[in-house]
Amino acid sequence: MIYRVLITDDHPLARKAVRALLEGEPEFEIVGEADGGEKAIELCRELLPDLVLMDIQMPRMTGLEATRKIKQQNPHIRIVMLTVSDDVADLFTAIQYGAQGYLLKNMDPDDWLHYLRGLLDDQSEISRGMADRLFHQFRTGPNRNEDETKPSVLSSREGEILVQVASGQSNRQIAEQLLITENTVKNHIKNILAKLSLDNRVQLTAYAIRHGLTQISQKKSRQ
Repeated sequence: MIYRVLITDDHPLARKAVRALLEGEPEFEIVGEADGGEKAIELCRELLPDLVLMDIQMPRMTGLEATRKIKQQNPHIRIVMLTVSDDVADLFTAIQYGAQGYLLKNMDPDDWLHYLRGLLDDQSEISRGMADRLFHQFRTGPNRNEDETKPSVLSSREGEILVQVASGQSNRQIAEQLLITENTVKNHIKNILAKLSLDNRVQLTAYAIRHGLTQISQKKSRQ
């Protein structure tokens, strides 16, 4: 499958670098470039890309605000934030606005490609370090929404898969551990997201951290 990509960054050289990285990969097709949030919103309406690579810090309209508006209009478009800093406040906001991922601009190119392929194949994982920072955000930030759906709505199998997803396991790894097929894992994850009213695996990880369902949260709670 070929994934149609929109690159959004206010710096021409940054857009050029991302384009050069992806153009050598047969599964990615660059369908457009935007130099700001407003242009990204416009091109998403016109081009309906599969993936938007969105710089966070841009003049006039930030990538975070553009992400919020794009997801309102086209919720099925996947958005990965691009930044030079892994500031937890930006990460937290990006997740709230519906972003599927978060890439540092100084990451190794091979890591970029591995992450994007996993994301588009519904096997993306949030790094353990990022999950740790998320945990601290939820510990020191606002309390969880009291109206949030409780984990008890999940079956025992769904609960098991939730914990493994939040621990950074791919669909293939989960399938191997549970002796089931990858398609079965995907179906379980879709059901989990529907039951919990969540949009993606990053939000699922954040949910698991809030409810103490990961090794990270359990370890930190004991400290």
